[in-house]
Amino acid sequence: MPVPFRMQMTMFKYILGKKLSGAERYPLVMMLEPLFACNLECAGCGKIQYPPDVLRKRLTPEECWKAADECGAPIVTVAGGEPLAHPEIDKIVDGLVARGKFVYLCTNAILLEKNLHRFKPTSQLIFSIHLDGVEKTHDRMVCQEGVWKAATSAIKKAKALGFNVMTNSTIFQGEDSAEFRHFFDECMAMGVDGMMISPGYAYEKAPQQDLFLLRDQTKKWFKETLKDWRKMGWDFNHSTFYLDFLEGKRDYECTPWGIPLRNVFGWQRPCYLMSEGGYAASYKELLDSTEWETYGHASGNPKCANCMVHSGYEPSSVNDAFSGPAKFLRMVFDVAEVAGSVKKRRAGKLKNSAIPSGFPVSRPLPEAASKDSEAALPRDSARSSAVRQ
Repeated sequence: MPVPFRMQMTMFKYILGKKLSGAERYPLVMMLEPLFACNLECAGCGKIQYPPDVLRKRLTPEECWKAADECGAPIVTVAGGEPLAHPEIDKIVDGLVARGKFVYLCTNAILLEKNLHRFKPTSQLIFSIHLDGVEKTHDRMVCQEGVWKAATSAIKKAKALGFNVMTNSTIFQGEDSAEFRHFFDECMAMGVDGMMISPGYAYEKAPQQDLFLLRDQTKKWFKETLKDWRKMGWDFNHSTFYLDFLEGKRDYECTPWGIPLRNVFGWQRPCYLMSEGGYAASYKELLDSTEWETYGHASGNPKCANCMVHSGYEPSSVNDAFSGPAKFLRMVFDVAEVAGSVKKRRAGKLKNSAIPSGFPVSRPLPEAASKDSEAALPRDSARSSAVRQ
């Protein structure tokens, strides 16, 4: 089932309406974290380091629906923690779909196959599968062997049942450009409906602090890895302008209100990645009371210095595309070019990627560092019990 044209048109009409109304700040996507508990402890994750009482908290379906109504964004991304560990996740999703929302359900897919029967294939639901590269790379980053096999098996099963499925990949220090170009080929061969890719954010609570890319490193890596991507038939679920930004071809400031987050504490300030501003009781309070000028690359805030994550910069790229006729037409031409190459790949008319002659390839981490990364993190019994349903 291809990602629906109806979703694209819904977003187009929504943005156009906001532009015509003169709205300065509005959400494109709402992030929803109905729980923090997770069945993995990934090396680069800073989202789940909470005491047991917090890990046991769950948003109710009614709280989730109220947040979506209040925010008004046409797309809701349900994350966590591991959303499938929420006992009422199917009810939450059904309620969002009934409200006309397009739902991305993020999951590491360990629990997906045995929970697929709880969901109905619809153009409004997309499973977003965490997959940080080929098997050895993904299992190293999630600190557990066998997760890649479980995830890819779930992808194939979900596709066979008629669900929309995308992959979601985070890039860290030492990842190999050639390997990821082949990874994109693998994902397309599995029949995924799209791929998301973004540099990791340097969470202060992440178990391994040496994983995160600096801003110049991010641009260099993506410039290498995404070379000629428009012609490769890789179906990225991003604005072409955002991918240009990652390659260093465009320069944007962060739009932190573009993808707001509601979690078990409230509306997180200032953005999906940082909570240093505390929490607002309502979406309106978040917009009206957050000191937005103290965040973003230009602000000089050290926590924003190296961030190029899609949650802050995808909205900026979309706003840029709608800033005038010339840029809008450029986006339209980009979309048409990419759609043509994707169609050729799905028809088997494109070969798998090959690194061009003289192409600089990023090297992986030294062997010793790689071995350190492969060590599984200790399990916390309280965390495990918070996930268990």
